[in-house]
Amino acid sequence: MKALLSQMLRVPSHFVWYLFAIGYFLVVKIMAALIYRVIAGEWPVFGHESFVVIAAAVIFSTPFQAGEELGWRGFALPRLSNQFGLPLASIILGLIWAVWHLPFFFFEGADKFGQSFPVYLVSVVALCVAIAWLYWRTRGSLLLVMFMHSAVNNTTEIVPSRLPVTHNVWSIQASPVAWISTALLSFLAIYFLIQMRGAGIGTT
Repeated sequence: MKALLSQMLRVPSHFVWYLFAIGYFLVVKIMAALIYRVIAGEWPVFGHESFVVIAAAVIFSTPFQAGEELGWRGFALPRLSNQFGLPLASIILGLIWAVWHLPFFFFEGADKFGQSFPVYLVSVVALCVAIAWLYWRTRGSLLLVMFMHSAVNNTTEIVPSRLPVTHNVWSIQASPVAWISTALLSFLAIYFLIQMRGAGIGTT
């Protein structure tokens, strides 16, 4: 337990990892908006929160990701990696992570209520691959993946991708922004999977 908790205090020295953690999903959303602009000839709807508020929210909410990240990346990912290798482990964990959120697609008032779960599942698996890559490159820093988890949660509405409630969470009906974002995340995930080929993470 001490070894597991110590990962939360593992602070990478290179500033580029912090930029990656906070900027990865933000860049994907901005790229999705640009691609939408080229295809549709107009800009998608943008969120109204200021970047100052978003930055403060990322910093404030980072510690609250500890519960999930101790389980997902701290405990589960290294053990899955020992069994299947890091690339496949990150995909398996992504599937589990997405299904863990499935109840929110049925709770009226939840931000995922009535949205497409299949599209969400693909994007979460791709995002899980990126986070696994960051965890691997930072030698198991839970602090960085907590930071990235918080950044994803707080930047998703910069370019909203939700549709009006569909009442069919199993359909693939999703907004163009959601599909573009998912495609970008998937394309990047392929790169990270290639980078992690043959890699593994020992259990702590």
